[in-house]
Amino acid sequence: MIDRSGEVFGNEIARSTGAKAGRAKAGYLRKFGAGARDAGSERIRIGAVPNATIGRALGVQGLAIDGSGELLDADRGIVIGNIRMGYGHYRIAMAMASVIKHRGFVPYWFDLNGYDDTVTGRVVSHLDDLYSFGSRLSQKSRLFNRFFWEPLNYEGFKKLSYNAADQKVAELYAPLCAAFPPGMPMITTHGWPAQAALHAGMTDVVNAVVDNWPMALHLAEGALHAVQGPSAYLGYRLLREMRDDGAPSVPMPASDIRLVGHYVDHEIVSNLESDCAARIRRIESGAPRRVLMSIGGAGAQLGLTIGLAKRVVPLVKDGRAALYLNFGDHADAKERFDAAMSAFDPSYGSLVAEHVGNWAEASAFAAGAIDGSVSGVHAFLDTDKFAAVYCTNLLMRSCDVLVTKPSELAYYPVPKLMTRRVGGHERWGAIRAAELGDGTYEVDTEEAAAQALTLMLLEDDILRMQNEAILRNAKIGLYDGCYRVVDLALERRVNPTRA
Repeated sequence: MIDRSGEVFGNEIARSTGAKAGRAKAGYLRKFGAGARDAGSERIRIGAVPNATIGRALGVQGLAIDGSGELLDADRGIVIGNIRMGYGHYRIAMAMASVIKHRGFVPYWFDLNGYDDTVTGRVVSHLDDLYSFGSRLSQKSRLFNRFFWEPLNYEGFKKLSYNAADQKVAELYAPLCAAFPPGMPMITTHGWPAQAALHAGMTDVVNAVVDNWPMALHLAEGALHAVQGPSAYLGYRLLREMRDDGAPSVPMPASDIRLVGHYVDHEIVSNLESDCAARIRRIESGAPRRVLMSIGGAGAQLGLTIGLAKRVVPLVKDGRAALYLNFGDHADAKERFDAAMSAFDPSYGSLVAEHVGNWAEASAFAAGAIDGSVSGVHAFLDTDKFAAVYCTNLLMRSCDVLVTKPSELAYYPVPKLMTRRVGGHERWGAIRAAELGDGTYEVDTEEAAAQALTLMLLEDDILRMQNEAILRNAKIGLYDGCYRVVDLALERRVNPTRA
């Protein structure tokens, strides 16, 4: 196992940073190692098991480490390394799975946060809890957001010293990856599974970088890094402002990075023209315009969602709008939302059709809405984490405007209202969408967001402009990122020196 905590792409890391990282690794092992499957000398066996929620739609096979499951398909299998940390890394992983299935291969779902009886799962779950808490607190406390959360997400995660520390801790995750055939392709939607795979000796790793703002958090030296836009390519190629001493970084080699385009599901890309045509027909016919609001994986921005919903519900009542609300797996958020809306309008409950805990029914509604008529308010909730995330993808095709913070959804080909970011790194997703024309710039107050949303629902020019931009962007392959990532992984398997 190569020690990657002393140098990152030729940039020397202070010895004190490496020593601190070593202590952190040792501390996690002491805290979380008792009884862990991956803490001993016994080699782990990974078996493929069906995924009941997205297995049929996306071909996804889960991965069990308890001795159950079928042998992995060494010829057709592609591992998708990800983390349930918020919804973004899962959503991108689902988009990759969609294309892997379309290409005729088998997507194996490998979530570092999915194995409670391992050091890996316990450490990642602990870090996820901290991140989710910070995300929620940042939306409640302006001081916390200004002086801690924004700087951490914008500058702290950016530094090569942060990556060096992550690399040392990722050594703990390597035993899980050692169970895979070394040459099996792995596509990752977070840097940690990429780092773990490389520590375990895997040779075909494509790291799908999620952010346009370059951060060393996402680096995995030894992998091929894929990015979604030109500014991200330049920032990661130059490792922009990542050194602690402020000097220009030794750049990432050109052979280690590719510009691929946006990460989007095959089902959405392949139906993009017909979905945009349907939106334009609704504009021209005066049909109710469909608003999709999705509560993120950390459960932040509930107050903003309530505020905007109060502006939309009167339009729902007079037939000018319809509202989709995906609460994901946040039952508490739905309870608070329902209470606030009922206090605002006692008749709110009579407008709502509940789609709760029934994935087959929710999927059927989403499919029928593509060509059918929709009215009222539709609320979605599911404790299953796959349903919680993928429901938004299904509803996206039939919605007229998606209201979202500038997260991974900023890159999807659907008209978007970009609300206030959660973490400084997200601002660059909104900038990208605004420049490409398929979304607004970031509107950082409820009043500004309400104004923009009202115009999008009651007038025609903004939504028409965004749909036309989507069609133009599609013609140059801007939304084809997943196809290119999968093809790169397959090419590297055949000839690792070429891709």
